[in-house]
Amino acid sequence: MAEQNNGAAGADQAQFTIQKIYVKDVSFEVPNSPNVFNEQGQPNLELNLNQKVARIAEGLFEVALGITLTCKVEDKTIYLAEVEQAGLFGLTGFDERTLDMMLGTYCPNVLFPYVRQTISELVVQGGFPPFYLQPINFEGLYAEGLRRRAEQAQAQAAQFPEGGNA
Repeated sequence: MAEQNNGAAGADQAQFTIQKIYVKDVSFEVPNSPNVFNEQGQPNLELNLNQKVARIAEGLFEVALGITLTCKVEDKTIYLAEVEQAGLFGLTGFDERTLDMMLGTYCPNVLFPYVRQTISELVVQGGFPPFYLQPINFEGLYAEGLRRRAEQAQAQAAQFPEGGNA
């Protein structure tokens, strides 16, 4: 019962809600079918990941997680799967640092199982052996992004020092 809040005390608490999860874009191509099914050789899989965040309204954000999976044998593309999984998230009462962290780590972690399932289904329905997208460490990617931003800020500060004589 100690967790109950009354009145204004609860008004400034941080709140996170999932409003909607949806596929924003999906594509699967087998450019050399049906001949591609006779290709011999070791397949080479290339995975690209991207993430976009857009503020839709006050406290409402769209986070989109994009995955592109390309399978090649030598220089021939066997298949290309692209999925952009998105969600609308309500985030209120967070300071800027925590908000940035939530959008960069927590929201992609929510979306990941959906994009993994869609990619897997596309590959199998395309007539290929299952592809299991391995877990992604969004916290590590976020930390790396913060480190890069800090390095860029330092480089920019060194290039254009304040109060320096030109």
